[in-house]
Parts: sequence; C-alpha cells; structure tokens
Amino acid sequence: MTQPSPDSARITFIGLGVMGYPMARHLADSGHAVTVYNRTAQRAQNWLAEMANTTTQIHSADTLKAAAHDADFVLLCVGNDDDVRAVTLGECGVLASMPAGSLLIDHTTASQQLALEIGKACHEKGVGFLDAPVSGGQAGAENGVLTVMVGGSEEDFSRAEPIMACYAKKSARLGGIGSGQLTKMVNQICIAGVLQGLAEGVHFAQAAGLDVDQVVEVISQGAAQSWQMQNRAQSMAQDQFDFGFAVDWMRKDLDIVLRTGRELDTQLPMTALIDQFYADVQNMGGGRWDTSSLLRRLTQHQ
Repeated sequence: MTQPSPDSARITFIGLGVMGYPMARHLADSGHAVTVYNRTAQRAQNWLAEMANTTTQIHSADTLKAAAHDADFVLLCVGNDDDVRAVTLGECGVLASMPAGSLLIDHTTASQQLALEIGKACHEKGVGFLDAPVSGGQAGAENGVLTVMVGGSEEDFSRAEPIMACYAKKSARLGGIGSGQLTKMVNQICIAGVLQGLAEGVHFAQAAGLDVDQVVEVISQGAAQSWQMQNRAQSMAQDQFDFGFAVDWMRKDLDIVLRTGRELDTQLPMTALIDQFYADVQNMGGGRWDTSSLLRRLTQHQ
C-alpha cells in the first residue's frame, strides 16, 4: 500500500484533555485535516469552536469507529492502560475501522505490557504502531515543545516524525515497541528525585531565613540547575501548586514504574519512598496539586 504523505495527512486525535487539546490544535494549525473524538462530546465541540477560523478541514466524530475509518494516522492521549484498551480494542475501538497501512500512535503514559498488547493487535490488522509517551507537561503541549519517547519500527517512526514535529521539539526512537514507555518510566524516576531534593532545599532555605529567589538564582547557575528549579522553585516558595501535572497522575505513573521495577528485579528505593510521600500529599487533599507540592509535606507541621 502506498503510504500517505505527512504533508497532507488525515489525522484523528482521540482524547482532548489538557495535553491532547493543544496537541490537536497544533496539528490543524500545521495544515493537516484533523478529526477529533472525546468521551465528553462537549469538549470536542469546544475545540471545534476554538478552531473555527482554521483553513484546514476539522471535524468531530460521534464514535471511535467513525473517527478512525479513513485516517492515515490515529493519535491517542488518554488516561491509563484501561482507557487505551477501551478506545483501541473490541468492536467499538479505533482498530475496528482503521485502514490497513495506517499508523496508530499512543501518547498515553502507560505500561510496557500494554504497548506490546496493542502492538500485537495492530500487527494483526495490518496497522503500524508506536508507543510514544510525552514529557513537557501542559505548558509543553500548549507551546508545541514536547519531548516524545518512541518505541516501534524505524519505518513507522520515520512516517510519524513529521507529524509529531507539529507539537514536539524533540522525538526519538529508543527501540522496539515498549521502549518509549520504558524510557518514560526513567523520566518519571528522575523527576521524582529532583522534585524531592528541590522541596527539601527550598524548605531548608526558608527555615534558615534565606531569600529563596536569591538562593535559586545563584545555585541555578551551577551544578544544581534543573528544569524543575528554573520553573517551580519560585512558585513552591510562594506555596503555589497549580501548574499542570497533578499528584494523582504522578502516582499513576510511579505505580507503573514500581510494578515494572519488581518485574525487572530492579532496586528503586528512592522512587518507592517518594511515591509514599505523594500518597501523603493525596491524604492532605492535594491529589490535584502539581507535583512540586512535595514541599507541603515538609511545611505542614511548622
């Protein structure tokens, strides 16, 4: 089958949450014909209304099968493993109508096992598949500067790369199917450790009577520098925790990390400890606070 040109692709986007909503917008703004589907239909209607002045074809579909039936690329960005299965498999999922030769790209942060399961189902239908979780949060999606970690064949990645460039500053293939999800697990391990260290550093600076902004301005020029320090230290010091990636989502991700770590017989003591710290934050009512809210655990007893 002749592969479609990414310059004139028909794209279906499933899942218009805080990430998918702007990602779909970037695709339409880049000149692609975009069909959207969201479980809450009003969200899709809001997206269409916002995009009313676009010069490309945009549509909303009432069902998953209708959304995917003539797509060159179907992109997913939903909540978890069960959500991915619900929108892809079975008589009502997108795979029931995706044409042979099309490509399914899953941007959900999910398990490696799920990626292998969906990849097998796609292969049986003659559909390509990439597991492609993203990093960069809501701000990265809004600004089109996400990082995409991809597992799948080189051929499928080459086809998808121009599409992903519409909303990503970097996409990289890390290996076969499942490699993208494994790499995202590494990403979450590292973020958790950095945020706990930053929370303790800010807490220490406050207790010592230092000017946190001044401290961060100095140490961010040296070896302690990180994205989290640059973007979250000031808001943490001001006790503000409404900046995108929620504690509930991080706990979902860390659960995947820890389960996979046990399967690999891998030692992850810091990650397991910080996962429990995030459980404490949830118990404080902070499930929707952003992940830098680890500081709240340290200050609540003052």
